[in-house]
Amino acid sequence: MCASFDPADPAGESFRQAVQDSLSAFLAGQRTTLAGIGAELEPVLDAAHDYTAGGKRLRPAFCYWSRVAAAGRPMDAAPLLRAAASLELLHVSALMHDDVMDHSDTRRGLPAAHRRFEARHAAANGAGSSQDYGADMAILLGDLLLVWSAEMFSGCGLDPLRLAAATPLLEAVRTEVTCGQVLDVAAEARLAGTDSESALGLVNRVVEFKSARYTVVRPCQIGVSLGGGSDALQRAMLDFGSPLGRAFQFRDDLLGVFGDAELTGKPAGDDLREGKRTVLVAHALAGSTPADAATLESLLGRDDLDDADIAVARAIIERSGARARAEEDIEDGYRRAVGVLNSTEMTDPGRRALLELARQSVRREA
Repeated sequence: MCASFDPADPAGESFRQAVQDSLSAFLAGQRTTLAGIGAELEPVLDAAHDYTAGGKRLRPAFCYWSRVAAAGRPMDAAPLLRAAASLELLHVSALMHDDVMDHSDTRRGLPAAHRRFEARHAAANGAGSSQDYGADMAILLGDLLLVWSAEMFSGCGLDPLRLAAATPLLEAVRTEVTCGQVLDVAAEARLAGTDSESALGLVNRVVEFKSARYTVVRPCQIGVSLGGGSDALQRAMLDFGSPLGRAFQFRDDLLGVFGDAELTGKPAGDDLREGKRTVLVAHALAGSTPADAATLESLLGRDDLDDADIAVARAIIERSGARARAEEDIEDGYRRAVGVLNSTEMTDPGRRALLELARQSVRREA
């Protein structure tokens, strides 16, 4: 497969479709294995197909184009696409678990996996709790996708020496994103970071390990490693990916509170209902009057928030200066990331693609 993806549109329709084709082919190959285990696995595989459809495909794109930055376009893109697409299986695995922990109702326009299996149990009048069954099955689906992400990567068909060099980076990102989630749960439970200064430090660590390393740094470094890139380019991917990945998350945080539900696909203010302890919220609590801070605290994590409650929370965040601070941090992270790309030796198509991916990461409404 010789692909000529456009670096001016690095995660465009043709690239996303190529990633989808790789995922679909891999999952189709699992059907025989699962059929040999039992027909009970068919709904699980169907769910895997459904939840791996769509999405921005940023992680595969950062991986693919970083390999191009290191070594130019591959003669045969198919093995590299399979390696890059394996990161999407890892991502969807994390989403399945996140939705259970966040009690989310939807995912990519569909009922979240735990709601899907809950409804299946209820329709079949299964024994026990439909809610428990749904959560159990969603967790197992996430586990299976995690296992498959490693299998897809190791079996992608690239040079075994390149895969061996990249594997520690893949192992690192699996550890980092899981540990970042642990930090996030601790922050939301207020079992750590109970004063404003330590709370801000904690949520910043969550952003670094759950988002920046996971979304940008490690996918880029894996791509560089698959291309046999230099140590200098690997270091540059850290210097590029950390500020950009943080800016990406800060944009997500703003959209989670102020975003248009028609564009984001999530109910307005959903992050407030889930009680997410984001950097935005940490800055708002630190910068508010005691009365405003107490009101915001009382609203966080309430699943019955209505439009009026959300308007109150938004106003407090605005008054505190946290929204303006987040926008400044996004612009600062973007400028720093662009500066690294412009001062680092790499191929021209790789640089152009990564610059555009950086822009898309922060200039978005969903």
